Amino acid sequence: MLITTPVGSREAVTAARWPVPEERRTVTVLFADIVGSTGLVERLDPEDVRALQQAYFGTVAAVLRRWHGVVEKYVGDAVMALFGAHGSDGFDAYRGVRAGLEIQAALDRRLPAGTRLRVRVGVATGEVLVDLAGTRDGGHGAASGAVITTAARLQEYAPPGGVVVCAATRRAVAGLVEQRPLATLAVAGKAQPLDVWRVTGVARHRPARHHGPLVGRRRELATAGEEIARTVRERRPRWISLVGPAGSGRSRMLHELVRAVSTVDGAPVRWCVAHCPPFPDGDLAPLANMVRTVAGVRDTHPPETVRRRLATALDGLLPPARRGAAAHALAEFLAAPRDAGAAARGAEVWREALLGLAAAQPVVVAVDDLDRAAPALNRFLRRLFATASERGLPLAVVATHGPGWADLLPGAAGRRRRVPLPALGTVDTGRMLRHLLDRAGRSTAPAAALLPLVGGSPAAAAAYATTPDADDEPGGVPQPVRRLIDARLDRLDGERRAVLMAAAARGTQVPAATVDRMLGWPAGRAEPALRALVDASLLRRTATGGYAVAEPAVARVAAHRLPRAVRAEFTRRLGDAGTAVAIRPAGVVTDGVGGRAACPAGAGRRSGGGARPAPVPAAAGRTPGGPEAGVDAPVSSPVAGGAGRTGAGAGRPVGVSGGTPAARARATARTGGNPPGRPARGRLGLFPGLVDALPGGPATGSVGRVGPVGGSVGQVGPVGGRPPTVGPPRPPHGGRARLDAAPAPARPRRAVGAGAAAA
Repeated sequence: MLITTPVGSREAVTAARWPVPEERRTVTVLFADIVGSTGLVERLDPEDVRALQQAYFGTVAAVLRRWHGVVEKYVGDAVMALFGAHGSDGFDAYRGVRAGLEIQAALDRRLPAGTRLRVRVGVATGEVLVDLAGTRDGGHGAASGAVITTAARLQEYAPPGGVVVCAATRRAVAGLVEQRPLATLAVAGKAQPLDVWRVTGVARHRPARHHGPLVGRRRELATAGEEIARTVRERRPRWISLVGPAGSGRSRMLHELVRAVSTVDGAPVRWCVAHCPPFPDGDLAPLANMVRTVAGVRDTHPPETVRRRLATALDGLLPPARRGAAAHALAEFLAAPRDAGAAARGAEVWREALLGLAAAQPVVVAVDDLDRAAPALNRFLRRLFATASERGLPLAVVATHGPGWADLLPGAAGRRRRVPLPALGTVDTGRMLRHLLDRAGRSTAPAAALLPLVGGSPAAAAAYATTPDADDEPGGVPQPVRRLIDARLDRLDGERRAVLMAAAARGTQVPAATVDRMLGWPAGRAEPALRALVDASLLRRTATGGYAVAEPAVARVAAHRLPRAVRAEFTRRLGDAGTAVAIRPAGVVTDGVGGRAACPAGAGRRSGGGARPAPVPAAAGRTPGGPEAGVDAPVSSPVAGGAGRTGAGAGRPVGVSGGTPAARARATARTGGNPPGRPARGRLGLFPGLVDALPGGPATGSVGRVGPVGGSVGQVGPVGGRPPTVGPPRPPHGGRARLDAAPAPARPRRAVGAGAAAA
């Protein structure tokens, strides 16, 4: 059964003042239930039952809030929570799993004396339709989807005191938690058995294993290495930041830097490296891991061995009289990194140890993903850097972090170097894709088609290369890439995200006035948001003054988030305004190269049940309320707006006709600057050297027509500055948009750029 509660009514959509009141999102669902609650309650006095319930629900709710989960509902003794429903940080599944583990541990500590509860926890990740206004504690029915039922079923099969996860969750938390496979489950109502894993604890960080050659980062590697060499030669500390967005290869760069700079002018360089996992156990936990690595201490070592190895590591770095107390302080730090007092004492000892080490030989203290760390770790590094500067020690600090994080260093002018890690160029991206595809045992032929989707991101290249059936994923984007993009989109406020989604749904370049009409805003309101999105590199300006989504993968994810009701409303508004309609139907994505409809995403079930929309049948349809009777609107690529012939016209775009030059000019302006009589065309936003059609010629992709959307269509009102108080309903389950693909006239293509040719 579907464990959901309907919310609101269809009329609520008309009253909603938020631009996009509902979104299709990938979330993680946690379902927890007490084992044997019926028998337990039968044995207890009602007052004891009340005390037990208060302790249980209070403990679970506190843990969920700590991990930024939202309690969607209580079902008897069961609790259902959502992670990533309102905003994603890219680690929604990890937070859900950590919450499940902590619930088990917290109940053992906080229940009344003499009471022992066993709880089963199931965690599943998948696509749902989310009522954004309803994503709050107690917001029953805020999410609808089959993944909710999957989480409930997993909980039923979990062992008492255990946390089990589905395959999608397991992939999302790989390397972050320890997990082992369980027997495959045959679940009632599921066509295929479920692969299930049990999570046994948080994984200790292990250095990533990097395979293959370093591609496209030789200049950045040389720059960072030269800064470290200057530190050694001048005996003046320097701070080097490797700066790039998530997925840009920051950790790989640090790995290569450790290998490349092992000596400077014959002097061996000592590297002390810490890695910051998401949500570390303690503000200075990454520093504790650095101590373990340097001293050769393992978690399995007995306390006597730990203290002996720490004392050996401190030999020669601290005075003999202090060595015993220092080793004891470090041992306490390693045993309890969450203890603020022990962490402070241990950090002070380790700072002096690093300074003593730098007095004997060059030292590089490196911290990977410093923007994830607590402020205490940043303060430790600043104080270490300042003291090393006062003493004139050859100590360098290397930190990797994102471009939006600033590590301010007072008084470090001239000794601070930021090494940016931009997107890889076309040629380097092609080389990386071919290497990754070959290593995955796949043909390298798809490399050229994947170039624009990868966007120069090493992480995206690895995800596409290892995901043979990316078309089956929501939006046709692999899960790792989708997590990164979801986090980028959710850092935007509601207005900017709505503007980006509207531009992505339009598919081609879109003027600001069109976005205003789609969102029901007064003229000029969308322009500031569009400019801000250009500054954030999510949109780009086109030659005709319009806007287009800068990256094809971002366009796919942003457009896929829109429910069918909102798409239909966008179509109606553009039709009423006399604008050529080109709203891409939900579940249909393009290959990003020729504008072809590449992957109908869905299995024919309704959106409210969590499945993607059904594959769109090939049948001709007409846009309701279109600008001209009998004219079919083209379905545009989310990348380049390629289209072929539409309707029965002789290759003219919708709304473009013959007549006087002035009339043709007006029609050209209305269709985004395309010359009359020619199909729409455009450039790929990421690589200017790649075009999807010859200048002035027809596109090589496919064209389709948008059919009528059945059922009543909700209205989306203008923004009023806050979300609606009443959530909108699920989108209609009636007719679906249709796509009738017909090949455009073939024209010879020219070479598509050096990177694509190399790929």
